[in-house]
Amino acid sequence: MSDAEAVASRADAYRLYPRPVKFHALMPDASTARVLVIQTAFLGDVVLTTPLLEALAQRHGAVDVVTTPAAAPLVETHPSVRRVISYDKRGKDRGLSGFVRLGRALRAAHYEVAFLPHRSLRSALLALLARVPRRIGFADGWPLLYTEARARPVDGHEIDRMLALAEAPSGSFAPRIYPTPGDEQTAAAFLAAAGVRGVDEFVTLAPGSIWGSKRWPYYEELAGRLAPRCAVVVVGGPEDSALGEAIVKAVRRSGGRAVDACGRLTLRQAAVLIRRAMLLVTNDSAPLHLASAMGTPVVALFGPTIPEFGFGPIAADDATLGVTGLVCRPCSDHGPPACPLGHHRCMKDLRVATVLATIEETGALRRRD
Repeated sequence: MSDAEAVASRADAYRLYPRPVKFHALMPDASTARVLVIQTAFLGDVVLTTPLLEALAQRHGAVDVVTTPAAAPLVETHPSVRRVISYDKRGKDRGLSGFVRLGRALRAAHYEVAFLPHRSLRSALLALLARVPRRIGFADGWPLLYTEARARPVDGHEIDRMLALAEAPSGSFAPRIYPTPGDEQTAAAFLAAAGVRGVDEFVTLAPGSIWGSKRWPYYEELAGRLAPRCAVVVVGGPEDSALGEAIVKAVRRSGGRAVDACGRLTLRQAAVLIRRAMLLVTNDSAPLHLASAMGTPVVALFGPTIPEFGFGPIAADDATLGVTGLVCRPCSDHGPPACPLGHHRCMKDLRVATVLATIEETGALRRRD
């Protein structure tokens, strides 16, 4: 079996949500319209919006997407997307002038309907400024600025909440990222240069998060314990490089193989790397959702947040871990920069032995042994 066949086989085996139909096999119905989706939230939110894009494309044809420059690579290759409009709200498009300039550009495109999965005032005002005649958002967003406000399910996964915006059935589409052949080649070359050549030779670790309280503090110890059995590859952004370097040093002290990929690959290339791994161990952060989109088994570590918020992994054999019995948990929707009480027990009390036992239960390491 080739590497590509092995990855595809494993992705199908772990998929809880149905594998989406390729867009080229879909025919838009008679309700085709120029559709705009405005989603400028975090990277993970953009990944979880891809099922909505596919549901809309099946109905209307390929859609246009407004998103951040960082998230644009996640959707620009998606077959349900016609065009990506980058909105650099903290850079060149900052302030009122940038906002108005983008609104005017969108107005010139004459969109017929805008879907607003991000419940932000900025998104609602942008669609209004663009004079999109139908503006569809969630009722708990800014309903006075929408022409149609739809109920946002309280329970269930965020994927199904996104699909509810398009009135599509729960579980009808899964998140998907579409790397290019160039992405595949670059990721493979990166791994080969590190001495990791085949599928299922390594475990990926994602120790970072923009929210400090979400970071589990024991990745170095975990990596050292994994090192005798497999290689370890650390994924993350440039801001996670110090974490990656510390993990690599811990593995090498144990005589194992490790490579720090933080900030060295693009998002899609990192998605390829995650897809080739046996397993991803991650905090409640964007790599979790990249793994779901690529069909890789996940062990997700939740501290200040909980999976019941709707942002956990989606496959039947994925695992989530968290410390139970803490009256302070969960402490916020996103997780604060630091523990409000100063003890950070929601992460510190989650022991390496517990995580290792859960990894064993997934069977990922046994498949290689």
